[in-house]
Amino acid sequence: MPGFIVPQLATLKMKAPSGARWIHEVKYDGYRIQLHIDGDDRRAYTRNGHNWVHKFSVIAGAFDIQGRAIVDGEVVVVHEGRPNFSELQADLARGDQDRLVYFAFDLLWLDGQDLRRLSQLARKELLKELIESNEIKDPILYSEHHEGDGQALFEAASRLKYEGIISKRVDAPYRSERVETWQKIKAVQKGKFPVVGFIKDPSGVAALYLGRQEGNELRYMGKVGTGWSRTTSRKIRDALDTVVSPKSRLSKQLKKPNATWVEPKFVAEIEYRDITSEGLLRASSFKGLSRK
Repeated sequence: MPGFIVPQLATLKMKAPSGARWIHEVKYDGYRIQLHIDGDDRRAYTRNGHNWVHKFSVIAGAFDIQGRAIVDGEVVVVHEGRPNFSELQADLARGDQDRLVYFAFDLLWLDGQDLRRLSQLARKELLKELIESNEIKDPILYSEHHEGDGQALFEAASRLKYEGIISKRVDAPYRSERVETWQKIKAVQKGKFPVVGFIKDPSGVAALYLGRQEGNELRYMGKVGTGWSRTTSRKIRDALDTVVSPKSRLSKQLKKPNATWVEPKFVAEIEYRDITSEGLLRASSFKGLSRK
């Protein structure tokens, strides 16, 4: 039985493919985990090859089969109806495994047979059969796929605030590299947030502190530090220098020693992946600045 197998990775695309050569799965916002089942020897390898079986012992134990197998999948925590990476991180920090779910989406090796040369669809069929024949239940789930129009699934996933989708070529083998036969289409959310402060940079700004008006309160939403050129950074700085404030205008004061606070007269247009359980923007990127 082989040791850790370097995982196959998807190529980022702007639009999902369509046609009979492709299947489409929801992209789960969690930790990529490769399960190795060999009798009582269970291992749970991260994407970088670290054995985290102590963190995922419940999942590893739940994949109860007679034979030996290597399964590829994603560990998530479902919060408010969808996978939530921040909740997953919080549970792992506490050592809490009660909410962990494993979506199995590929089968790489089974009872002495290397399955990586088989087609994507053949591997998924064998995986589904393995799970069903052994009556494997929660927290192990088979990752269902959809056929046909990938863009329609992507739009549905975006409306439900999922991370996006993965499109996979039905006839492709499994390769330990980034490939075009797996394509990821990520959903992004957009919003406009008042700029409440910034961190200075020799050429302009290094980061912007953002807020959100909720009734009479101006609440902190985190910071953004990417998405601008040096020229744009200078323009942002010039604009914000005109509204510098002696103190933060947030309803709840924060300790930010490097912050220059400003009156919330400008709003930043932001693309972001999600809002964390702490109420902060996750994976945010700056797209524009305008005056209120």
